[in-house]
Amino acid sequence: MPDLLQERAGAQVLVCDPAGPPIATERDALDLIGAAFLGATVVAVPAARLDPSFFALGTRFAGEVMQKFVNYRLRLAVVGDISAHLAHSGALRALVAESNRHDQVWFVPDLAALDERLRAAATP
Repeated sequence: MPDLLQERAGAQVLVCDPAGPPIATERDALDLIGAAFLGATVVAVPAARLDPSFFALGTRFAGEVMQKFVNYRLRLAVVGDISAHLAHSGALRALVAESNRHDQVWFVPDLAALDERLRAAATP
């Protein structure tokens, strides 16, 4: 399945194909942002597509990717099980917890959880 623009819980979401190309560089992230400009306000990226360096905060790759999405005023949702990464990094656990308290970058276990977050964000 290719990346698809879908309406989910009142938002236009670019749902990225789990079998799509890995996101291993800043350029890869910018390509997703470019694809989102077809009407998406949220990009849902399967965690498995993110290069492992995304979850190793010392590489600064996660920060670079997240900042690109913020700069372009797009929400980023990392979708999937990242528990193995969380088990190895207190800093990553803190980043995920802090991100999930805000409205720009979310880490969610599945698309149903993303739908719940989108509904909650749309409710005043």
